[in-house]
Formats: sequence, C-alpha cells, structure tokens
Amino acid sequence: MENKRFVGFYNPSVILTYCGVLCAFVSIYLGSIANYKWSIFFLMLAGVCDMFDGTVARMIKRSDEAKKFGIQLDSICDICCFGVTPALLGMHLFAESPKDTWIAFVAGFILTICGIIRLAYFNVLEEERTSKTSERRTTYQGLPITSSAIMAPVAYIFGAFVPDARPLIYCFFELLVAFLFVFNLPWPKPHGKGMIGLIIVGLALFTGVLLL
Repeated sequence: MENKRFVGFYNPSVILTYCGVLCAFVSIYLGSIANYKWSIFFLMLAGVCDMFDGTVARMIKRSDEAKKFGIQLDSICDICCFGVTPALLGMHLFAESPKDTWIAFVAGFILTICGIIRLAYFNVLEEERTSKTSERRTTYQGLPITSSAIMAPVAYIFGAFVPDARPLIYCFFELLVAFLFVFNLPWPKPHGKGMIGLIIVGLALFTGVLLL
C-alpha cells in the first residue's frame, strides 16, 4: 500500500459514493439560490447513490484494506451528504427572515453532531461484526443517517400546508431525526423489495414536493 502512486482505493462502489457527494454539493448550491425543490431532489439522489454503493461493493472483489477503506469513506461522505447538506438547506429556508436563522443553525448543528455520533458508533460495531462474520447486516442500531434524504421532502411537504411556518417545521423534523439517530432502537436494513419500495416512496415524495 505504501508504494501506491495515489492514496486510497478506486472501484465502482467508491465512484458511486463520490457521485453521492457531487449530488450533495449540487443540492447545497441550489438551496443557496432558493431553488428548494431541486435542492431536495439532489439530496434524495445522493440517498439513492448511498443506497446502492454497498450493493455494488459486494458485487466486486476487494481486499481487506479496500473493505475497511469503504466503511470509513462511506461514513465520511454520509456526514457531508446527510448531515451538513440538510442542515444548510434548513438555514437557506430562513433566507426571508434572517433574524431567525439561529433556530436553523441550532437544529442543523444537532442534526450533524448526532449524525457524526451515530456513524462513529456504527463504524466501531461494523468493524467488530465483520471481523467475526461475513453475513450481511439485517438491522441498524439507530436510524441510518441516510434517512435525512427522506426527512427533507417530508418536512417540505408538511410545510406546504403552513408556508409561513415551513422553516420551523423543517427544523422540527431535523431535531426529530437527530434524536432517532442516537436513540438505540433497531431499524431493519432494506434489501431487494425493500429497496425498491424506498425508491417508490422517494419518487412519490418528490412528486409531492414538485406539486406543492
């Protein structure tokens, strides 16, 4: 590894993870120019990339080092995509009332820090688990941070019914999801039909965002 020309590992699953980060950056930019609907779309697209990078990783042959790299990389990118990005979107929603932006700042910070705690804890458990078995994980401890990609459109849709309170409603959902990140409750990991179901739900949510 020390003789490699470039540090890191490069394979299809890693590239897909990077595509998710690109989607998150686009989401941040669109949110900054008040294009909230498409900002949410790219956040959700980042969630799709994250949903399938693990599947792609299992389809290719990787060294033990590449597998460990993938675990660390996925978590680092997840906090950018599903911690920082939705937090910034929350602050952008307060653009018309800057004096209240501190509310989104606090909610976004709590969302991000809880996401970091959850991912760090997950990495510890995952390293221990993979050292004992090669079986696929069936549950998560704490709500997966990728759920921010679902939280954002849900919050936006709820806020459509009370437009003046939309930023506050979004912050409420941020705090709710942040709590679920660190609350030690098992959540089933979707496979096969479950993943297809999530995509259908995502499409339905984005349709709702566009219509509202």
